[in-house]
Amino acid sequence: MLVRKRGMAVWLNQLRRARHLRKFGNVHYVSERMRYAILYVDEDQAEETISKLNRLNYVKKVEPSYQHELDAYFQSISRKNIDGNKVRENGKTKVD
Repeated sequence: MLVRKRGMAVWLNQLRRARHLRKFGNVHYVSERMRYAILYVDEDQAEETISKLNRLNYVKKVEPSYQHELDAYFQSISRKNIDGNKVRENGKTKVD
């Protein structure tokens, strides 16, 4: 069974503490220059993890990802492109 994950950006005061985030979930990326980490946790434990992370003294703030709320279904290809030409199903343009 696959467990749904939820991503979050954790902004840090001290970058050397980024290693401690591993006990909360999977650390996907750490930016040394901007001092943040991308963390993935189980979706059912996301709110609890956010409140725990906010209580830590080396965490500035936690921003949850809203990617799971976006609709991944896109409309059909037959739309007008920037030039005003219609795009056919095969990808070629048709000038009106």
